[in-house]
Parts: sequence; C-alpha cells; structure tokens
Amino acid sequence: MNDLKITDVRAVMGDSAFLIDNGETAIMYDSGFGFTAEAVCSKIESELGDRELNYIFLTHSHYDHALGSVLAKRKWPDAKVVAGEYAAKIFSKPSAKDVMRQMEAKARKNYGASGSEDLIDALSVDIAVKDGEKIRVGKEEYEAIHLPGHTRCSFGFYNKNRGLLLGSETLGVYDGEGEVVPAYLIGYRTALNSIEKIKNYKIDNILVPHYGLLSKKETVQYLERSRYCTVEFAQSARAIYEKGGKTEDVIEFFKEKYYNEKIKSTYPPDAMELNTRIMAELIKKEFEI
Repeated sequence: MNDLKITDVRAVMGDSAFLIDNGETAIMYDSGFGFTAEAVCSKIESELGDRELNYIFLTHSHYDHALGSVLAKRKWPDAKVVAGEYAAKIFSKPSAKDVMRQMEAKARKNYGASGSEDLIDALSVDIAVKDGEKIRVGKEEYEAIHLPGHTRCSFGFYNKNRGLLLGSETLGVYDGEGEVVPAYLIGYRTALNSIEKIKNYKIDNILVPHYGLLSKKETVQYLERSRYCTVEFAQSARAIYEKGGKTEDVIEFFKEKYYNEKIKSTYPPDAMELNTRIMAELIKKEFEI
C-alpha cells in the first residue's frame, strides 16, 4: 500500500482517529473524543495542507469514536460522514446525546483536559449505509460490513482491491503485543457471528480502532485471537457462574486475564468495569444460567 498513507492522528491514547489518504481522496476513520477534536483536526491539517478532507467513516456511535466528527465537519463542510443506519438513528435521539455528554465529561476529567465547546447536538450522518453497500471514494471503493456485537450499529469497511479492512471493536481491542481483548456489549453469539462473517473476505491488513494498521502477519494473528478470546471469555464466564460465582468474579477474571498495562492506556478502569459487567450479564443470560 505504498500509495495509501495511513496516519495515526489521535490526540490521546483513548482516542480512535486515523487519516487514510491516497494523495487524491482523504478519509478520517473515526474521529475521537469531542474534547480532543481540535488537536486531531490540527494533525489532519498538517498532513493535508491545502487539500480537503473528503469523508469521515464512523465505526459506531460511541462518543470516543464519533464526537470529533462535528468539528471536522465545521472545518471541512464538504466532508461526508458515513455510518450505519442505526448510528444515524442514535444521533437523532436526545437521550443518547445526553449519555454521550455525560461520558465525554467524565473522559475529559480523567484526562485532565480543559473544557471544550459542546457540539454534540450537531452530530449527524450524511450517508447512512446498509450491510454490503458500496461507497465510492474517488478511485477507491469500500464495502460497508455490518458487524454487530460491540454495538448494534458497528460497521467495518472493506477495500477489496487492497485487501484492507477498516476494522470494528466487535472483533476485539488489540493490545499491540498479540492479545485481543473481547468487547461485545450486545451479545456473545452476535459478536461471534460477526467474527465468522469476516472469514468471507480476503484480508491482508486491518486498521484496528484505538491502535492502528496491522502487518500481514499481525492481521492473521489478530483474526485468530479475535475468535479465540471471544470464545475463551464467554466459556470462562460461564464456568464461573456455573460454579456459583458472581458477576464480580467474572470481572476479576477479566482484569487478570486481559487488562494489562497496554490496554489500560486506551481503556479507562471505569469504562472497563462497566463494559465487562455488561458482557458478563449477557453471557449469563445467553447461556441461561
């Protein structure tokens, strides 16, 4: 991919924001927090110079992936925000925006960041995609792949000509050293089905949210560990419950097994505990324990 440059434009480790540029057309892949948007956009401006940002692809509706898109749209009004149809519906709900506002405020405090303009009410999607829909981006083409599991609105985007998958947290969070951390908040079997779905695509490289571009070797390992760790955590949680354990015991197992120093830099403890509790309860329900 010598003619395709992928740049990490995150302002803090917990951000998810990357610039994909073939020299003619530029895509912002995820847009990070709202309070880091100015810094993220400045990095993009440094890369593009006088050129325009053309598209903003969002993997899902969570605040740490989507809120920066509002400021990016202000700076590049012609840029088209692309996301799943369900994400577009979420952005239209005042209750969802209130939750994002609360989560954003907590994250800003955790990072010791100063206040920023609240742009959440301006969240929007220009192109709401369905599973399998093709998006033409200059001379590039991406297929939107619905990958529910992390959220209902989770999507990946596949460039067949390059064998490049713009990934989704449904496949798991990568720690940079070969481990993949489960992150399914909708359902275990739903996430597993999405992981199996990816096998239908010839993938040479994956751009992993919150991390970056994986080499071919890392991509193979990531996909293998994605399925393995998804199943491993579910079966381990099931065993804990069946032995009389509680949700707190499942959370402790998760911490010991997956919550290493690398992951802590992008996954705050409060978010980890909340998400792991959700996963544990889902597993308990799915296995009817």
